[in-house]
Amino acid sequence: MPRITFPTALGVCALSWGDAGLSGFELPDAPVRADDQAQPPGEIAALIYRVQQHLTGTLQDFSDARYDFSRVADFPREVYRATLAVKAGHTTSYGTLASVLGQTPAVSRAVGSALGANPWPLLIPCHRIVAADGKMTGFSGPGGIKTKLRLLALEGAELFAE
Repeated sequence: MPRITFPTALGVCALSWGDAGLSGFELPDAPVRADDQAQPPGEIAALIYRVQQHLTGTLQDFSDARYDFSRVADFPREVYRATLAVKAGHTTSYGTLASVLGQTPAVSRAVGSALGANPWPLLIPCHRIVAADGKMTGFSGPGGIKTKLRLLALEGAELFAE
């Protein structure tokens, strides 16, 4: 599967793809590999530019990216599609996202598990999903909650101190 690393304002990120679309995204600091592509196809080059812009504060909406959703099971796919509707500068809770999916708040843990396995962090903005009380909960990307807070601050989301 082709992969490319590229610099951003937050560090080196990586994208991987195949014929069916994006197969993964890696937040900083993604390792550079010997088999990384030197020149991505146009669609990937355009997405790299948009990621670079987003991470410098020129916010982007990645809901139009071509994700290879065939790589994930049905429930996570539903969670990821619903998460794409949460726009930059906004947050929602795991329970609210469960409700959007027609589920009860009890499903919020399953929503959290799906987001913890998100192969496209940042692009599918799992960092915008918070606890019902607004607290920052786990973030499986590099840097954990610190990265989540940094991304939310970059996007202008209203954050509450404890």
